[in-house]
Amino acid sequence: MSKDRASQPRKSMPKVRVEGTGKHLTTHAGLIPAMRFLEKLGFRGAFTQTVEHGRGANARYHLVDAAELSLLAMIVGARYLDGVARVWSDAVLRRLGGWQRVMDATTMGRVFKSASARHVYQMETFNHVLRGRAWKRARGFTARLMRQPVWIDVDSTVKTAYGEQEGVEVGYNPHKRGAASYHPILAFCTATKEILQGWLRSGSAYTSNGIVGFMQQLAAHLPHGVRLVFRGDSGFFVGALLEWLDTHGHGYLIKVKLKGLVGLLDAQAWEPVPGQPCWEQARFTYRCGTWVRKRTFVAVRTPRQDDDRQGRLLDMRAYDYFCYVTTETLTPWQTHKKYGERATCETWIDEAKNQMGLAHIKTHDFMANAAREFGGHDT
Repeated sequence: MSKDRASQPRKSMPKVRVEGTGKHLTTHAGLIPAMRFLEKLGFRGAFTQTVEHGRGANARYHLVDAAELSLLAMIVGARYLDGVARVWSDAVLRRLGGWQRVMDATTMGRVFKSASARHVYQMETFNHVLRGRAWKRARGFTARLMRQPVWIDVDSTVKTAYGEQEGVEVGYNPHKRGAASYHPILAFCTATKEILQGWLRSGSAYTSNGIVGFMQQLAAHLPHGVRLVFRGDSGFFVGALLEWLDTHGHGYLIKVKLKGLVGLLDAQAWEPVPGQPCWEQARFTYRCGTWVRKRTFVAVRTPRQDDDRQGRLLDMRAYDYFCYVTTETLTPWQTHKKYGERATCETWIDEAKNQMGLAHIKTHDFMANAAREFGGHDT
């Protein structure tokens, strides 16, 4: 740019000696490692190269500034744009980060609102670029990924919204029934516990809305040749998703949701699960009505605990069934236990929402919200 350096909001991060005594103290010293980490990954350079966002020759602040300031502030608990500005009102923190001045909340909101759908898509790519750089710094990690399947836990979550923000709609909301919300979707890498990708969606979106496009984008940004194994609940029991995964050589383990499922399972040949009293298992192939091919189903069952005495005497015992469609060469019991491991991603979602403020900082502009918190969207 042609402006002199004194007019710039940020300069290179200085060499700062960090001490625990004396003057010029800050309560946010824990951000220093995060700032250094972003600097080593080349956060700002990668952002400006990937996201083609300009604000004019006289603009003092840019989208990369807003993204970096809000990201770091969220780490220490900022949940609103005013909170982001409040974190950076700390003069020592600004000095540590090399900031000569920072934007206020109003300016930050205006910068985020200047992001279009194209910029949001580019920010999705930027997220993957930065993740790729982090993986390269972990020597040998990518090579290890290539030698074994990468399990991807995909789940959606509900974030209640208070107000009339764009994209906020009434849908499934178990925490506050009837309240409007967003319904974002997230993909986790079980090997690293990373959120690999997230899309912001309106509150009325069904669990599997846009899932094929979501996985196409995720796979396109992972190292070529990596085999993914999609693990998800019954909301993702969708023929189009299974077909895409099969066609591209990926795997899946998805809980089955099917009309008449109990009758289908009752007709199968069941055998005891070794070492697991009261449990039985079955494996079979089945083609749902709209599918072009049969797929492998596995199931386990155990007698229902509330089964009445009369039912037992008539040998009409009721069961609790657990059924999955899968490509993996595990026994039905192993498949059941493997599916149970996805409960961990519920903890990760809770941490993302309640500790990192996922989908918490909201403006009235849907694209601004998508750009700031997800770098991705699907309406």
